[in-house]
Amino acid sequence: MNYPIETRRHSAAHLMAAAVHRLFPEAKFGVGPAVENGFYYDIDIGRAVTPDDLKAIDKEMKKIVRENPAFVRGELSIDEAIKLFTELGQTYKIELLNDLKTKGTTKVSAEEAQDIDPQNVGSVSMYRTGEFADLCRGPHVTEAKDVGVWKLWKVAGAYWRGKDTNPQMQRIYGLCFATKDELAAYEKMLEEAEKRDHRKLGAELDLFTFSPLVGSGLPMFTPRGVILRQLLTDFVWELMQPYGYERVWIPHIAKSDLYKTSGHWDKFEDDLFHVSSKKTDEAFVLKPMNCPHHTQIFASRPRSYRDMPFRFSEVTTVYRDENTGQLQGLSRVRSITQDDAHVFCRPDQVRDEALAMYKIIDGFYKGFNMPLKARLSVRDPDHPEKYLGGDEVWSNAEQALANLLKEVGMPYEVGEGEAAFYGPKIDLMAHDSIGRTWQLATIQLDFNLPERFELEYTAEDGTKRRPVMLHRAILGSVERFLGILIEHYAGAFPLWLAPVQIAILPVADRHNDFAFALAKELREAGFRVEVDDSTESVGKKIRNAEKMKLPRMLVVGDKEMEGGELTVRVRGEADQKTQSKEAFIKEGLETVRARAA
Repeated sequence: MNYPIETRRHSAAHLMAAAVHRLFPEAKFGVGPAVENGFYYDIDIGRAVTPDDLKAIDKEMKKIVRENPAFVRGELSIDEAIKLFTELGQTYKIELLNDLKTKGTTKVSAEEAQDIDPQNVGSVSMYRTGEFADLCRGPHVTEAKDVGVWKLWKVAGAYWRGKDTNPQMQRIYGLCFATKDELAAYEKMLEEAEKRDHRKLGAELDLFTFSPLVGSGLPMFTPRGVILRQLLTDFVWELMQPYGYERVWIPHIAKSDLYKTSGHWDKFEDDLFHVSSKKTDEAFVLKPMNCPHHTQIFASRPRSYRDMPFRFSEVTTVYRDENTGQLQGLSRVRSITQDDAHVFCRPDQVRDEALAMYKIIDGFYKGFNMPLKARLSVRDPDHPEKYLGGDEVWSNAEQALANLLKEVGMPYEVGEGEAAFYGPKIDLMAHDSIGRTWQLATIQLDFNLPERFELEYTAEDGTKRRPVMLHRAILGSVERFLGILIEHYAGAFPLWLAPVQIAILPVADRHNDFAFALAKELREAGFRVEVDDSTESVGKKIRNAEKMKLPRMLVVGDKEMEGGELTVRVRGEADQKTQSKEAFIKEGLETVRARAA
């Protein structure tokens, strides 16, 4: 049977847990979801999992496959499930069940919630794989032999439920694909990704740093890193300006009332940083998103249909209280800089505004040679109660976004249930240079915030109407995008984006004055330049510049001082060349304007 890959991966997680249970009968189990490219399971065997343990688990998994037990589904009341898992000594499962019984939710992440179906809190489903029993809503393959091709990958520490005050478990990751060729291709990509790890390259290239005194998940950017950040956001602004966007500014804190009105408080209260004051009884939070603030700029004065739309743009930082165990380099941080924009428009303007957003996004990713694919994220048709707004409003909005994608000739998949609760959206996924897909850009329609904040404008007939609000993200998060970009280029940024574009390498001390004069001239022409006036040999200076992945190097000695042509080394080219200063500047500026290497 041709099972969906997610079903195979989820089944592989159970297969691995069954093997662990055989080898370590006292093991306690947390959660074991399918994830992109594979699966993991959080386990507690009372000690760290060793490489020898992984080999033994893999061997036992293969033995179970030869036995080929069925995946058998059952259903229990919550009390029956608590009794069963108490007898099995599975304390982590009992905790989840008790939360479900008393709170109606397990409060685990969406990724980890596969063990329990929150839509059916009166009972829970479970699966047996041979003698191993687990909470799970499925689905699974029918028999163990149908799991597919897997490989145990790595082990990492993981705090139970992501909180560093909880016990630390062992998270065993595995890869799972339908065929051996797919697994081999992914392993090859992993090898390349490891070489490109942005955490390693970011330190080597002096782009960003972390400090335990500042706190986990709070990156600090060096001068070179700030240049990258500024170039990225300047590029976005350059693309936005022709469409009439205007900059606004908002503070980094707000009263909790703002987010209670918007509805974010009920959904994200546990993810907010709460701010107290000794001078007021008012409760404040560090802002977790910017859209509620922007509604208040729109609401600050009467608006007319003649003045619509209003396009507010801002590059600003929001703050999320992420679990320590989920933080990872620039990919998952607590301070998140967004190139945020919100458009308030009439319903008849939605198409043009969404089209403009698409063109901005398309132009941006073409600048990095990162192809895009689209997903139209719509409601879950089986659960309309989860979404705000009536059927007609949703149908019209979903059709408008579908028509837009057809108009621009963009193939798309439909993601049922992927819409935000306040409206449908277009999610645009970018492909990097080693084949990975990243969900980064989005265009979202919002009927919720205008209603909750009672936003209005005066229509042509004098009546008051609600505007439509469009959210858009291009980078998504500056930090996350920068991490992706470092890996996309393996740190070898194109000339326009490189924090240092040109390194001038004097052969000897007597050439230093000429080198600094040349650097001044090149800076005045618009380049970012540094001079290596160290006492190292010119060969060592070249190797240092290559290690820093600088795009251009100029070696200056007696010939150059006497007015001869420049000796130019271009990153990635084995042979150096000579150019006049004028030709070097002209070629470099043309390369920068074209955003080329």
